[in-house]
Amino acid sequence: MWKNFKLNKFLLLIPLTSLMFCFNSPKNDDEKMQTIMVSVKNTLSYLHYSPKPINDAYAKDVYKHYFEMIDPAKRYFLQSDMDEFSKHETKLDDYLNQGDLTFYKLTIDRLYQRVDEIDKITQDIFSKPINLEEDETLTLEPKLKKVPSNKQEQYNEWKKFIKYNILQEVESMNSKEEAQKEKKDSVQKYNLKDTIKYKPLSPDMKIKQATDEVKDLVKETFTRFKKRKKMDWFSVYMNAYTEVFDPHTNYYSPKDKEDFDTNFTGKVIGIGAIIQEKKGNLYLGALTIGAPAWKSKQLSEGDKILKVKSKPKEDAVNVVGMLSDEAVRLIRGEKGTPVTLTVQKKDGTTKDVTMIREEVAIEDTFARSIVVNAPNGKKYGFINLPSFNADFENDKGRNASDDIKNEIIKLKEQNIEGIVLDLRNNGGGSLTEVGDIMGLFMNAGPYVQVKDGNGKIQTLKNKNETPIWTGSLVIMQNELSASASEILAGVMQDNGRALVIGSPQSFGKGTVQTFVDLNRFLNTEDDFGSLKLTIQKFYRITGESTQRKGVVSDIQMKDFFTYAEIGERYDDYALAWDKIPATKFEKLNYFNIQALEKASSARMAKNSNYQLLVESAQWREKLDKEETITLNINKFNELMKQRKAQIEKFKVLTKFDNGLKFSMFPAELEREKKDEAFKKKSELWVKNLRKDTYLQEAMNILADMTAKQ
Repeated sequence: MWKNFKLNKFLLLIPLTSLMFCFNSPKNDDEKMQTIMVSVKNTLSYLHYSPKPINDAYAKDVYKHYFEMIDPAKRYFLQSDMDEFSKHETKLDDYLNQGDLTFYKLTIDRLYQRVDEIDKITQDIFSKPINLEEDETLTLEPKLKKVPSNKQEQYNEWKKFIKYNILQEVESMNSKEEAQKEKKDSVQKYNLKDTIKYKPLSPDMKIKQATDEVKDLVKETFTRFKKRKKMDWFSVYMNAYTEVFDPHTNYYSPKDKEDFDTNFTGKVIGIGAIIQEKKGNLYLGALTIGAPAWKSKQLSEGDKILKVKSKPKEDAVNVVGMLSDEAVRLIRGEKGTPVTLTVQKKDGTTKDVTMIREEVAIEDTFARSIVVNAPNGKKYGFINLPSFNADFENDKGRNASDDIKNEIIKLKEQNIEGIVLDLRNNGGGSLTEVGDIMGLFMNAGPYVQVKDGNGKIQTLKNKNETPIWTGSLVIMQNELSASASEILAGVMQDNGRALVIGSPQSFGKGTVQTFVDLNRFLNTEDDFGSLKLTIQKFYRITGESTQRKGVVSDIQMKDFFTYAEIGERYDDYALAWDKIPATKFEKLNYFNIQALEKASSARMAKNSNYQLLVESAQWREKLDKEETITLNINKFNELMKQRKAQIEKFKVLTKFDNGLKFSMFPAELEREKKDEAFKKKSELWVKNLRKDTYLQEAMNILADMTAKQ
């Protein structure tokens, strides 16, 4: 959750000169990084909701977090490195205060050195026969692993890691082969036209192919690593400092901030094409229907990109060997400006294609609805909201509340009798959108309380007195529903306006962030990036924080995430839960929770698909927590055989059909005739909705609610 927070009034409490410490533009990357370090420290100390003392204890936490970020599996550094690094452990607070790059440069230079060495190590491993019949095990759990004490141990660990990847690749080939055989057997059984290609490989051939595949993968990994600029690692280093304050306080380099804005607004200025990396080259992926690349009629998925001419008066840049994100930034630019791609077609010919950049919408960001024809003969509406998107810079930009309003209007035209609002996997977004969406379903009232670092509490209210949907409403959530999702679900639950169903509790993110441009404190035109900073905590209108505890569902159903360690409560540096006084509000009495919960529990107890799904979730989580695995091919194959036998029991889940019938809107059916990509997305969306056990029960609950009104 973050908002377009204006710092001006807030900063009146702080002498601006105390934050302005650099008056000259940095001359090189070192000076730039030093400036960023001190600026980040000052911003954290003055503006964070709950600033930490910058001392030795803090330094130790930063040290620990940093190595969890840059070498989590303990594959790169040696014990001698860690012994050397440990001398700096309690100095990281001093380095932050002074903008001292000693530790950063030491660790990153050593990381690049070790990567060069390990690149040679892996080449040596692949140059010799790899024995997959040795009785070895690989430790999977990082907490149980030790840093290699010497280069021989490191060699052995990388050899084990390579073996594991080869065994996984062989298993993948076995699974594909088995699937092809099943298809062929089925075709022959029913005397259908046989077009299935099934050519089983010998075990030795599979091992050879798998080894070659892993060799290429490892080589490409190191190639990409070496292309990465050392300056990029600086963002990782700074986030070790910021995330120890709390997990949602992060440093964003200029390009990281650009990516964030793109995802948040759901739009990008470009040509509408995915850029993919394959073995050191860049290729065009899927083209967005209606976007410049598609409209050119000269580009196709699979074209190799050779050059990008970003501006008419500039030379084209050779992008062969470039990282995809760097090429993407050359392709993006200002709306209405030309960009030229030099591509190699599949027939080997080379072509220059010039396009005019346009605003391309990322439709998966926006709300979408569909009519559900339930078994009881009634029609209900289903609205999926992936994020609380907002465009603060453009009055005509898309916002979640406007999208939801439009979807409700379309559903009402279809005479639906209830609505399910799906907030599953919705990680949040704009706080102001919560109040606007609340106003679509109920009259004016408070929707959240916000407390700043000084203890000042503010109540935010929805002022809308003309809701457009006053009928039955169910909100779906899971463990990945966070921030703004929790505020909306919480206020609708507290008011008795909606029934919240789903996972036992949501994610538990109860903090508010804003972006602070570091430039605002510096006398320079350079872009130093931004700090996404936690400045407030929010509380439900009951006074309870959603921090760590999340929103507890009225009707609880376990899912794949229930048994995993997902949520704020599992983060070492998450802020604590607390409570403030409730604000005044009047609770509605729309439904009888106890009766609805009792009926739902009875149904779910008899729902064999749900029971099997929960069993599958428990089994998968048990697998995820396995600490070691055998690297002996015979034992590995036996283990995979056992797992497949267990998986066989869960295969029926993939064939489940919830019996719901879905009707798209007339305008969307017309669009499908012209937009093949939209048609495919819609078909996949409906296919997944039909397999959704939880949606089936949501409709059952909605039917119970409407029947009692």
